[in-house]
Amino acid sequence: MSFVSAGVIENEWIPMPDGRKLAARLWLPCSERAAPAIFEYLPYRKRDGTAARDETTHRVFAEAGYACVRVDIAGTGDSEGQFDDEYSEQELSDGETVLGWIAAQPWCDGNVGMIGISWGGFNGLQLAYRRPPALKAVISMGSTVDRYSDDGHFMGGCLLSGNIDWATQLCAYLTRPADPQLRKDWREDWIRRLETVPFSAVDWMRHPTRDAFWKHGSVCEDWSRIEAPVLAITGWADPYVNAPPALAENLRVPCKAMIGPWEHKYPHLSLLDPADFHSEALRWFDRWLKGNQNGAEDLPAYRAYIQEHFNASKEYGPRVGRWVAEQSWPSLHVNDRVLFLASDGLKDNATIGTVAISSPAHIGRAGGFYCPGMRIDNDLTEDQAADDALSACFDTLPLIEPIELLGRPKLKFAFSVDRPVAQIVARLCDVSPEGVSQRITYRPLNLTHFASHESPEALVPGRTYKAEIELNECAHRVRTGHVLRLALSTSYWPLVWPAPENAVVTLHLKNCALHLPVRTVTEEIPPLNPGPPRDYPLLQAQQLRPATGTSKRHALEDGTIVLDTFDDFGETINPLHGMIVGSDVRMHCSIQPNDPASARYLSEWHFTFERDDWQVAIKTEQSMWCDTKHFYLHRKVRATEGLGEAEVFAREWSETVPRGLL
Repeated sequence: MSFVSAGVIENEWIPMPDGRKLAARLWLPCSERAAPAIFEYLPYRKRDGTAARDETTHRVFAEAGYACVRVDIAGTGDSEGQFDDEYSEQELSDGETVLGWIAAQPWCDGNVGMIGISWGGFNGLQLAYRRPPALKAVISMGSTVDRYSDDGHFMGGCLLSGNIDWATQLCAYLTRPADPQLRKDWREDWIRRLETVPFSAVDWMRHPTRDAFWKHGSVCEDWSRIEAPVLAITGWADPYVNAPPALAENLRVPCKAMIGPWEHKYPHLSLLDPADFHSEALRWFDRWLKGNQNGAEDLPAYRAYIQEHFNASKEYGPRVGRWVAEQSWPSLHVNDRVLFLASDGLKDNATIGTVAISSPAHIGRAGGFYCPGMRIDNDLTEDQAADDALSACFDTLPLIEPIELLGRPKLKFAFSVDRPVAQIVARLCDVSPEGVSQRITYRPLNLTHFASHESPEALVPGRTYKAEIELNECAHRVRTGHVLRLALSTSYWPLVWPAPENAVVTLHLKNCALHLPVRTVTEEIPPLNPGPPRDYPLLQAQQLRPATGTSKRHALEDGTIVLDTFDDFGETINPLHGMIVGSDVRMHCSIQPNDPASARYLSEWHFTFERDDWQVAIKTEQSMWCDTKHFYLHRKVRATEGLGEAEVFAREWSETVPRGLL
């Protein structure tokens, strides 16, 4: 199948009111008439960072009659200006300007849709929240409606290691220079980027509660503000599973949710089970941007791939399950089933007594990375059996009939502690007769947040409290003969940064219950699941170094548990402009089982760029460690130029952040 649009404009400058210009790449359709437009807005560099992925989407959309516009956020890629923070007022205000500019172009009929995964999925919703006139529809993938509760910084009031991991990656991304082919001032601008790159991990950690910083950009603050129809998509291996059903439940405009067996990638590019994303996207945009009466508004409110046990392998490959659909959400087909925690498992009736939980700090080794799909290898969850053995587990008897879950399980519990700061992590697992434990869903809770994420309070040892954990969205069928397990631990490293001290959390069983969203349907409606991916174009880049990934877990002589990973993203030549780009990342996580304050993270990114006689390289390092009172962060950035690697910039930063109630 050939893909030929009327023209690709490699770079177009979009003027901002203050004189800055943002860089855009355009794909224009074969048409003499103005067309609706699709806008994607990212800091990941249209020239090289997302070029291969863009080829698989925007060229297809242009062939279908859309003008596609891919824009670099200010201070990133080839765009002018200075980057300040993710989803900042500058970013969103600039986005409104871009939407107005697109709608006013002669090739656009005034109707604009936004599309994106992750960052682009976030700001698509956030711009819809601001109601710019030109924005008529949104497709948001891998996104969140609540920046505090459901992003890579905090979860349940606990600090995620994803905060430092993502900050390290973002720092490396932001230090990359503009392309000299497009910016004569590239070197001056590059030095300015290096000098002003934000210390994002510190900036984010200084907001440990759900304050105004996180409420900005959280569309759940006022659902009614979104007036553009929204198609919300994600995958079960993606961390952003809570947004699609929340949007389907709360938006007042047409909204459809779909969650498939995918990682943090566009569905057609998934390494788990690729699907026809293009047809889903075009149906949505054809309805709301072109006005085609194709029934998009009549799609089921929620389409989900209900997974089953698949041996909990960390290897990429198809998942076992089936597609189902719910015409409305919440659904009358999903009802609350309550199981009570007892000293000998999960029961149908409440019991009395207590269970004490105190886990070694290294539990969580099978938990995978926060955001699978962003690395090359070893980022999926594995068999939870070893972690279960170090947890307090509450099991059902082997099921005599299957249970199908769709929604967010809730754990309601009463507890007391022996420390003023403690955490608990709940995992729901499907355990096969052979003992293989597959994680269905999970969620941690900083117990000082038992009443509020805005106003946490230190715990009084010995006092009894009540709390609730709403686990992450799931869709899972537990087969006959399998066991449903609730595993509770006081640590989950390296996914969750541990509490400062080993704590004993005592459950008071009389008030401990697991609420399951059990789905029972006598007659299914057609699931309208996406089929296999259609043909799509590929960027014919020349590979100079293949991508590889390795991971190693080991224990040191003093008992420290270490995880070392290396992801080499390879080196390629872009055939459109000849730029050669290479990158790799190393990560080190370590902890002593008997000392949660020994947790340590280190990451090192390396980027190289060259074309003809132009060569630059950037090396960024970030590390984070702690004691019981403070977090310590250190960062290095070094940039070189030319074959001789002459140093053009080198700087180190150190910051100390009080732990407070983390």
